[in-house]
Amino acid sequence: MDRIFAILVCLGLTLSVQAQSLKALVGGTLIDGFGGTPIQNSVIVIEGEKIKAVGTVGSMVIPPDAEVISTEGMSVLPGLWDMHVHLMINGHSDYAYWDKTYPPLFKDVIMPASAHQLLMAGVTSARDLGGPLEESLAVRDAINSGKIAGPTMYMSGPFLQHAPYPGTEQFRWGVSGEKDAREKVQKLAKAGVDCIKLIDQDQMTFAEVKAIVDEAHKHNLTVVAHSHRPEEIRIGLKAGVDCFEHTGLSSAPEYPADIMVALKERTANMSTGPLFWTPTIEGLWNYEYLRDHPEKLDNDAWHLDLPDTVIADIKASIEYPGRLPYFQLTPIRKPTLEKKFRQLQEAGVVMLVGTDSGIPMKFHSQSTWNELDVWVRELGVDPLLAIKGATYWPSVIMGVDKQVGTVSEGKYADIIAVKGDVLKYINLLQDVDLVVKRGQRVK
Repeated sequence: MDRIFAILVCLGLTLSVQAQSLKALVGGTLIDGFGGTPIQNSVIVIEGEKIKAVGTVGSMVIPPDAEVISTEGMSVLPGLWDMHVHLMINGHSDYAYWDKTYPPLFKDVIMPASAHQLLMAGVTSARDLGGPLEESLAVRDAINSGKIAGPTMYMSGPFLQHAPYPGTEQFRWGVSGEKDAREKVQKLAKAGVDCIKLIDQDQMTFAEVKAIVDEAHKHNLTVVAHSHRPEEIRIGLKAGVDCFEHTGLSSAPEYPADIMVALKERTANMSTGPLFWTPTIEGLWNYEYLRDHPEKLDNDAWHLDLPDTVIADIKASIEYPGRLPYFQLTPIRKPTLEKKFRQLQEAGVVMLVGTDSGIPMKFHSQSTWNELDVWVRELGVDPLLAIKGATYWPSVIMGVDKQVGTVSEGKYADIIAVKGDVLKYINLLQDVDLVVKRGQRVK
């Protein structure tokens, strides 16, 4: 009898857990990430970590034991991705000082705080491009195991370049020769990185660059490369780089003609898949406005989980936004941004939403929606396509589109919701009301 009672108790507990794991988001306008017409009066049933069913009110039965979460009057969409973040930095203006002072706090303080801030901003997945190897993987794995809060992170570990800048050897690895290039990639792959970050490839031999790309692809890792200088793009295209970052450090008004020809030739070759590009333009686009209207810097969302001493240090470093050396060329560069953005559109590259979050005055709590806002309101990108660049396409390049990236059956329930119509007012994303990650409501 005791054994039967125990079985019944266990069965009851199991049924109770199953009931608690059922959720239904009901009533909102669903933007599913595929870029098609939004679904009015949507119903999304979540069971455990995954989406069980998607439909509309009246067309599907809501399980009677599900927790019903009203999304009436809200836009519902996949959790956002930010495809270019740096968890190891958080808005401080002096890199040399930061890199010397804060490495002991990276793993347990700085990087977890950055990750938590991203998650609270509706970013449920992110790609970190350039950080110390051990710390990067430890933070990623701590998030995945539920020990700390944050997006699902895809980590590159250290930058690969010709030679690390002085004082940056912890997160920048130099490459000397083709053999060394392959060995560096093998070391990163064995450690478990999710992609390879390549910079200053125009300072390497082509054999070194090609060895990095080929070895990465051998280990099923995508290669992400800087595109600050035309020669970086030329070499990257020739070597088979998968994704380029930024629009260039110079004030040159446009990409050279031969680059445009090469880009169009590459995007015409679909046998190698799409060519991806993360332009990261908002930090430059909005600099002058931020310089003249610095009230946004007082938003304390970026203080989350940071010690008071670090907050004070960051504040002191950006006290005079107009004096920061990092941005002195920006007023000349800004007019080039729209032209280069249009060129990339014309060339047919697939653009991804990424922000360079963590650079001076760019906080993880605000960067992603700001990038989307510039794409839509300033550059006229269709909001459905902009959202696709922050949801579906990132999952494709990272090879996880069967698991995440859209609100569809069988995928992990990474979902956000915001009051109002984000297709008309994209900047509503600055204050996300609901964040569900892997089926758990975290905000």
